[in-house]
Amino acid sequence: MRKSAPYAIIVLFAINILNFYDRNVGGALTEPMRKEFHLTDTQIGLLGSAFIWLYALIGVPLGRYADIGSRKKLLSFGIVVWSALTAFTYFVANFGMLMFSRLGVGVGEAACAPTATSWLGDLVPRASRARVLALFMLGVPIGGALSYFFSGPVADAYGWRIAMLLAAAPALLLIPALLTLDEPKRGASETHQETVSAGSMWSVLKIPTLLWIIASGALLNFNMYAIGQFMPSLFLRIYHVSNGEAGIKTGIVYLIGGVVGGLGAGWIGDHIIHSRQNGRMLTAAFFALLGAPFAYFGAGAPTLAMAVVLWAVAYGTLNTYYGLVYSSIQDVVAPAQRGGTMALYFMTMYLCGASFGPLLTGKLSDMFARRAATAAGSATITAAAKAVGLQQAMLVIPVLSIALAFVLFMGSRTILRDIGKRQEAALAARV
Repeated sequence: MRKSAPYAIIVLFAINILNFYDRNVGGALTEPMRKEFHLTDTQIGLLGSAFIWLYALIGVPLGRYADIGSRKKLLSFGIVVWSALTAFTYFVANFGMLMFSRLGVGVGEAACAPTATSWLGDLVPRASRARVLALFMLGVPIGGALSYFFSGPVADAYGWRIAMLLAAAPALLLIPALLTLDEPKRGASETHQETVSAGSMWSVLKIPTLLWIIASGALLNFNMYAIGQFMPSLFLRIYHVSNGEAGIKTGIVYLIGGVVGGLGAGWIGDHIIHSRQNGRMLTAAFFALLGAPFAYFGAGAPTLAMAVVLWAVAYGTLNTYYGLVYSSIQDVVAPAQRGGTMALYFMTMYLCGASFGPLLTGKLSDMFARRAATAAGSATITAAAKAVGLQQAMLVIPVLSIALAFVLFMGSRTILRDIGKRQEAALAARV
């Protein structure tokens, strides 16, 4: 059995890459699936939103189990389920079967984040958590980038169904790797061992900072899921490129923006915490505000190259959120409550934010497309109108980035008091 923390971090990181590869494969293959099944943008958005609704709800009991049961068994179960349902997509024949497959992926993936973040919190001390959690959450841009890099070109060459089978295959290696790990004891990385029991998982909602963080997660994930679902379509419709090239360009946005933003945030987060206890939250607010103008001008960029650069910066600023804010959650929540807390966080932020990202962006796109067609004197919604509609719908992203910055700033004003309360509770439990 391999017991080293670096090996465990690498395995969990690889699992998260697969998590987001399979989550984004639907967005990478949107256009060929839309054409085969004659889907509207609203139906495309519904595929993403329905995934999120089930993901959020099933994550609560799975997160609770992560605080009291075997995290290794739970995560293994999740990988089996989401990979099997990704592979099942090869056989779908209509929109209903496509919906079923994506819902199944949501059930499996709901086990990943609460389990893995709880595990990582017990592997490393507080002073190093921003970097480790930022590394883990690089699975978001790297998994997404790889999905876009490979899925589009594979779909062009062999069909989108083969691309789905490719997305499921890495599970055959990752499950055995996961089973070689030893789970750390809960609270093992804390300076002072905390004896606070898991208790009611809802009790953490009394922490003011956590409420601000949940609100921030809703805003962030609206943007992230809108980008994930519609960015390849945006590039394809506006700049008239192939599905493969649109996927590759989206992959560049994810890889460069996501990796630079994620690694930079981890480094900044673990340095600023020594001088400002609320520094991680303040830094996250700054980057959210910084990204808004880049998203605005990216939506209307005159060339594809310019759009890729602007969206890479905007996406990078959004990706700073994970290392900075996830480590802040662990600052205010006891080790025995982290799995359940992350599940509640995901449930509320997904139901209140991410679930609306694909669906409302799709609805806005259809609405603006109809307006564009009418303005052009066309009785039908043309390809040009669809392009204009989606371009205008994506302008919701910079607006919500500004709101995200405000919410994170408000959380930075309460976190000092909440860190103090947790430390007092830990000391009282030891007496």
